[in-house]
Amino acid sequence: MTAPVVGMVGDGQLARMTAQAAIALDVRLRVLASSADSAAAKVAADVTLGDHDNLDDLRAFAAGCDVLTFDHEHVPIAHLEALVAEGVVVRPGPEALRHAQDKLLMRTRLSAAGIPHPDWADVTEVAELALFGDSAGWPVIVKTPRGGYDGRGVREIHSAAAAADWLARGPLLVETRVEFDHEIAVLLARSPHGQAAIYPVVQTVQRAGICREVIVPAPISAEHQMEALKVALAVAEELDVVGLLAVEMFHTEHGVLVNELAMRPHNSGHWTIDGAVTSQFEQHLRAVLDWPLGDTAMLRPRAVMANVLGGPHPDLHSGYLHCMAHDPGLRIHNYGKKSVPGRKVGHVTVTGDDPEDLLARARHAATFLTGEAEEGSDG
Repeated sequence: MTAPVVGMVGDGQLARMTAQAAIALDVRLRVLASSADSAAAKVAADVTLGDHDNLDDLRAFAAGCDVLTFDHEHVPIAHLEALVAEGVVVRPGPEALRHAQDKLLMRTRLSAAGIPHPDWADVTEVAELALFGDSAGWPVIVKTPRGGYDGRGVREIHSAAAAADWLARGPLLVETRVEFDHEIAVLLARSPHGQAAIYPVVQTVQRAGICREVIVPAPISAEHQMEALKVALAVAEELDVVGLLAVEMFHTEHGVLVNELAMRPHNSGHWTIDGAVTSQFEQHLRAVLDWPLGDTAMLRPRAVMANVLGGPHPDLHSGYLHCMAHDPGLRIHNYGKKSVPGRKVGHVTVTGDDPEDLLARARHAATFLTGEAEEGSDG
């Protein structure tokens, strides 16, 4: 049996960390990169420069790959359908992936399947938006159906007029504003023959629309944890997802509501590199290759991951000496990206028993590495 070739479209940190997992499995990861200086292109052994919006570039990239997969959801569905028609194995397939690209399509499909979610509507005019807000109660949340992430493409509005500029560009998804206790996420993997492996429910801590911390396991009741796991499995089966699926949810006093989906390795699963028997990146490779899935058990009772965002220090390496000496149990992951304010340039993970201690340690390291905290401070 020769080493399989997995083609990953995308060149960010997700592809970079997938490359690291591929080495141990002797899987040849081929990366379609937009730039030779991108996070994944700097470390992957097999890099093709090209445009994911160009069908000819995709065809050339896929030639010789055993399976094509992604580190983002932005490849045009029509291109993927053309590749599948030509015999390329694409996982997740275009029929599943379109639900991660289009929030209106996702809401329609999950509603028909009885998956719990916020009340919503598809609006094309200011009057329709006003009617929804008057009925549901202001404020409401409006989202652009395609392209939004890390807080982009999402607004909380108190009047229909506040979204008139977006409506001028096309339909919007409007949702009720959910009163929730926590934002949570469930990550699972599913193989072509239907095997599924699911990770513990995590809490995601968002600030300004960007995930800053992930706490494992989520501090919710066992009953609601089980509900979240069942909902995520139902979504994966309904959409026939192959590979990784991240289901972001709101946790309320009455249960869980699905917020958004991602069909790729996900920020909420970075802790698995250091905190689980099988990392999400190895699991994704196993799933798309239809290999048996790995154990998702935690290595320690608890884990905390904190994202490192671009800050005053242009080079994260300048903070290594303090962080490594201050906390030898800390795990630092540097994405090799230019430090731009608000950009995810790395993450840190700590594992152990005391959630408050772990959170304090992760926060200190994440802020020190980018210059927000100084030596001798607690972050």
